[in-house]
Amino acid sequence: MEPERKLTAAAVAVFHEGVGLVLSRWSALQLAVENEWGGRDSRQKAEQLVSDIVSWVNHSTELLYIDDLEEMLNEAMLSLNTMTEDGSIEEVAEKIMIMHEECLDCNFKSIESLREANSQRVPTHVKQVVDDDEDSDDDDDVTVPSMTRNDSSNMVVDEPESHAREPKTKQAVEAEDGWEVVGPRKSRGKRN
Repeated sequence: MEPERKLTAAAVAVFHEGVGLVLSRWSALQLAVENEWGGRDSRQKAEQLVSDIVSWVNHSTELLYIDDLEEMLNEAMLSLNTMTEDGSIEEVAEKIMIMHEECLDCNFKSIESLREANSQRVPTHVKQVVDDDEDSDDDDDVTVPSMTRNDSSNMVVDEPESHAREPKTKQAVEAEDGWEVVGPRKSRGKRN
């Protein structure tokens, strides 16, 4: 059995950046951090996860198994009060393990690709779109790329306020979702 290969010092630094880039593209983790589902220190927990993964890879004396990494990712998400059952933990773990193998060979192409893709990303506000309208022809909706190989997504970017459409009338709101907007009750002269 051949001894476990280790990352060079330069490869560790690049791998650390790569893990951070992969986790920054993980929607479930980013939602948990942005919404502070794990408390006020949610961002620190996510940053600690990057360090923990790099440390695990760099200091492990045993063979690295993807199941161990998946467990580490799952525990981190649970610390953020988030359960993921969408297969994203397995996908993220696989990307990190492949990246580790590449870094062992000083192949940093996937990390360079992530770096380039990340530099082109613009922070956006995202909302989920429900496709019950067949006559919706809004060409100004921009789809957000998903992390999976399947690029179809039910996510669109909010319009910037400078390009916002006119507010919808009460009739438009009623017709769209079946609910009627009701104003506050009128006071009948009584004070509490």
